[in-house]
Amino acid sequence: MPRDHYEVLGVDRDATAAEVKSAYRRLARQHHPDANNGDPAAEVEFKAVAASYKVLADPEARQAYDRFGHDGPSGGMAGDPFGGINDIFESFFGGGGFGGSTRRRSGPKPGEDLETTVLVDFEEAVFGSEEEITVRTAVACTNCEATGLTPGTSAERCGGCRGSGQVQQVRQSLLGQMLTSAPCPTCSGRGEVISDPCVDCRGEGRRVEECSFTVNVRAGVDEGTTLRLTGRGAVGPRGGPTGDLYVHVRVRPHPVFERHGVDLYHQLHVPVTQAALGVDLDYETLDGTVEVRIPAGTQTGEVFRLRESGVPHLQGRGRGDMVLEVVVDTPTGLSAEGEELLRSLAVDRDEAVGEPGDGLISRIRSAFR
Repeated sequence: MPRDHYEVLGVDRDATAAEVKSAYRRLARQHHPDANNGDPAAEVEFKAVAASYKVLADPEARQAYDRFGHDGPSGGMAGDPFGGINDIFESFFGGGGFGGSTRRRSGPKPGEDLETTVLVDFEEAVFGSEEEITVRTAVACTNCEATGLTPGTSAERCGGCRGSGQVQQVRQSLLGQMLTSAPCPTCSGRGEVISDPCVDCRGEGRRVEECSFTVNVRAGVDEGTTLRLTGRGAVGPRGGPTGDLYVHVRVRPHPVFERHGVDLYHQLHVPVTQAALGVDLDYETLDGTVEVRIPAGTQTGEVFRLRESGVPHLQGRGRGDMVLEVVVDTPTGLSAEGEELLRSLAVDRDEAVGEPGDGLISRIRSAFR
């Protein structure tokens, strides 16, 4: 009579999925044949542990087993008694599967991902642009149609791995000797070798050339943004899938504006007369000229916002603002008439000011009187 799955794993019938998984991992390590010098009893127990875990780890199979036992539709393991053991074991231990079986590499090796940098103007980062870039990359060989073979020839089965694409290796671990698999070094995991390679690509099925692409720089990108061009990387060897191209965006600084997120920032210098009396200024934004009103009595540090005049949002609609921080400039290099006007203003406002010529040169002259 088949053993109860819960008893095999040593867990209660109401054990959680995490408890079932933990018990399996512990018992699988304990009874794995490679950790027991090939002991037949350990091999039998390992199979039982793997079979029980396959049922109890699947919610639907476990529910059917709880209702119908081993006679139910999912209570046992129909077909190959080793079905799923390699998948389960590999998910925990890595490398090769149970009993020395190996997995053949699925498909040809993919091409490499590539990186490059594109430099755009400030306005192009704000409003978007199309940029032409050129990269050296691997492209499919046209002479052999990416097969790596001299036309009219064919590949041969690799003698190093007998066509499997993998070779087995024995490594030492805490559990003893563990059997793992790795790509065959003779054929690089392909399972076949080329005795008569293409003269143009030397059997690679690809050649390195310069290729140009048009990159769509979306409105609102910032310094450090990385654009991914899927399938624009290097072509894989002998017909392998193409990698991706990653384009890192760099932005030239603007002579006037600074970017703070989606807002544009500018220190707007205003003469003291305009700040005191008020003025309507023509201000040049990235979208054109707008009128900015500076109210009378504006002080240094006051901020004005021009709504929707900043950077477009990459995610969603709308734009940031143009942020203007006022800096009131103190006049210098006054004429005699200008100084007299300011002194009259100081008298009118009852504000103390220095005497005419009250500076370093004046104080030096006074010391010698």
